[in-house]
Amino acid sequence: MARLVARALRLGRSALIQTGLPAGAYRQRYRVSYLMPILMWPKPVILVAPTPLLEHLRVVEIPRLQEWLQTDKPIDIYSHNAAGRGLMLADPDSWLAARLGGNSELHSNIPIIIDGVDDLEVWTRQQLTAGLAPADWNDLMQSQSMLADEIREARVLLTRAVFQHPAKPDECYLLETAEQNILKGLFERIEQNPLIPAAWVNFRQRWEANGRLRWAQIHRSGGSFSLFCAPVQVAEVLSKIWAAVPVVLIGGAVDVEQKAPIFRQMMGLPELTSVRFSPDRQNELIQLYIPNWLPLPNTPEFQGVLIQEIRTLLLMSVSVAGLTVLIVGDVPLKARLAAILASEFGTRVRVETTDVGENGILVTGWEFWREYQGELSAPHLLAIATLPLPSLENPLVTARVAYYKEQRRDWFRLYLLPAALNELQRAIAPVRERQGVVAIFDSRVIHRSYGQQVLAALSPFARINYLDTTWLTQA
Repeated sequence: MARLVARALRLGRSALIQTGLPAGAYRQRYRVSYLMPILMWPKPVILVAPTPLLEHLRVVEIPRLQEWLQTDKPIDIYSHNAAGRGLMLADPDSWLAARLGGNSELHSNIPIIIDGVDDLEVWTRQQLTAGLAPADWNDLMQSQSMLADEIREARVLLTRAVFQHPAKPDECYLLETAEQNILKGLFERIEQNPLIPAAWVNFRQRWEANGRLRWAQIHRSGGSFSLFCAPVQVAEVLSKIWAAVPVVLIGGAVDVEQKAPIFRQMMGLPELTSVRFSPDRQNELIQLYIPNWLPLPNTPEFQGVLIQEIRTLLLMSVSVAGLTVLIVGDVPLKARLAAILASEFGTRVRVETTDVGENGILVTGWEFWREYQGELSAPHLLAIATLPLPSLENPLVTARVAYYKEQRRDWFRLYLLPAALNELQRAIAPVRERQGVVAIFDSRVIHRSYGQQVLAALSPFARINYLDTTWLTQA
């Protein structure tokens, strides 16, 4: 990795490096490999990474390396006031805001190292998302007093329309054509006024500039709603960054293929040097249990069989010290499973908390595990109820699928499956630290054609389809 980074800096050639290690695992030592050539490089470099990681590097890793290498390269925090010398540390929000906003030319000729590109699409879409909170309507009426009645009427019509959607847990709804037309009519009325609040200006600009994801978040208890719009894909805006400056992108496992064709397409990346490191078979092999007799997840029998299978698994490993993690994406099923297990295993069972005992059983969804797995000890057993395929019940997922269909592109292979594989690889990464057991109860891995890609993403592993007590006691 150090050679690749040094080569990219020296020749100005971009590179993509898949480390095979989880994003956000700050204890991983591979980061020293890219810090060394950065600190030895005589010219400025921008390092983009999540804030907790940047703080760890700034306080711990960089001072140690500076002392060992006998270098004194200046370390700055990235901003529009930064002098553009030495190593500039940038969190994703600050860097993207500068590159995608009015400061697009700021430090545009300085090479960039991005650590954690597993989340690059999420970072970018968040940066490009514009929103209107309930209070923004009052600000608009105050700034446009002559149009206050029309603005109030538009808000009433929109409130009536969005509240006709049936209640559901996430309270997120795509804006229908009639709802969008109400907003378009309002935009036309306030179009030329220079006193429009910044939130409305930004929302209108994003609406018209590739903001095809348009949705409402309903706050039923308060009788209000928030509006959002964002681009369906981020490749177009990111491609302008890659064309301007050499960049080294470092991620855990962003694509199952070395050249990462799907990831490059999603991120608007050109041809570049691409390297994919595989987990070490001797030290990072997992024990993989996939029963081949379970019913499919969409059948009525699945939940009952799943709960019984997990209960059996926990009973067989009751004498094994270490954390057990059960990942259940279905919210009602997660609550039901936790309640059943708590009745038998007591206070060992916890739901989505980092306050878990040494031998605790953590029941969690995918989002919580992704965010907090770095704060917990490596589990000896990780059980996964179903594959983390984005749910078509999520309206934002539905909108993105519709976009791929409009483009006559394979929405499953280009969107749903890559997202699931990325999530899956990140989820099991801590288990590799102790060569533990991963149990997957989704038989689609065996019975669907894409199952081979799932297994390839899980490699290296030793697999059986029956419960082996020796695996559980050795993990």
